Amino acid sequence: MKTILGWAIRIGLMALLAALVLALWKREEIARLWAVNTLFDESRIVANFSHMDRAFLTVPLARGDAPVSTLPQGAAMTLPEEVAAWIEARSVTSLLVLHDGRVVHKSYHQGTKPEDLRISWSMAKSYLSALFGILVEEGAIASLEDPVTEYAPALAGSAYDGASIRNVLQMTSGVTFDEDYLDYHSDINRMGRVLALGGSMDGFAAGLSAREAEPGARWKYVSIDTHVLGMVLRGATGRDIPALLSEKVIAPLGLEASPYYLSDGEGVAFVLGGLNMRSRDYARFGLMFEQMGEYQGQQVVPRD
Repeated sequence: MKTILGWAIRIGLMALLAALVLALWKREEIARLWAVNTLFDESRIVANFSHMDRAFLTVPLARGDAPVSTLPQGAAMTLPEEVAAWIEARSVTSLLVLHDGRVVHKSYHQGTKPEDLRISWSMAKSYLSALFGILVEEGAIASLEDPVTEYAPALAGSAYDGASIRNVLQMTSGVTFDEDYLDYHSDINRMGRVLALGGSMDGFAAGLSAREAEPGARWKYVSIDTHVLGMVLRGATGRDIPALLSEKVIAPLGLEASPYYLSDGEGVAFVLGGLNMRSRDYARFGLMFEQMGEYQGQQVVPRD
């Protein structure tokens, strides 16, 4: 009896030791997985969205050497009374208003600060869109009718095989992609776990095999399409997106602080939603668009 009990204790201790070793070995992956699974928790969401680098792998974007550009200031705007309720109901953390190219209101809420680098989510797609326009004008892409596989051969045999760059730019790729954030098993949440665990976003995109429509036949919002566009740009230029975006878009805007992207385990930027920067720096990008791609006398993005 004592022998059996002794062996049971030994086995139990060995199992505990093995679990501790595994936990230490995989502690970063476990922490990131826990972070993505609690990302939208009410008690954590504000801190998470202002400090995403605490939970995910990241890659920096150089702001360049130019001095910080001036955001013109206008007369302070008195917000309508109902705006306060709107801010509270939506848990807004920052509100900045430009009118006629001038800042007329800026405020920070939920304990956040002006210096916080806030997650862009899908606004990041507009940054990649701007970069794409620049590189098309420069001739890095021969034609928007080219198949994406010409620049991203890893997609051969996937659901993207046969889709043109234009199809993917317009989100008419036809790829089956479930973007239900409330479904643990949805494609968007599976993708989030790949990101959190340091997997490969390129591998995830290349692993999508189902198609619900022929390319160009039907529009559907599909976030992973934007990652595929990043693959195309990387293939066309031989450079990574942070370096390209820093040179072509970020540096000309004269940002206050260097942004960063969330990244996968291979250092590939999460271009479909992982950009983080200050509110005032987002405003600089918005002002550039309001001025048809021009910022402080420089045509940053082609007007057309």
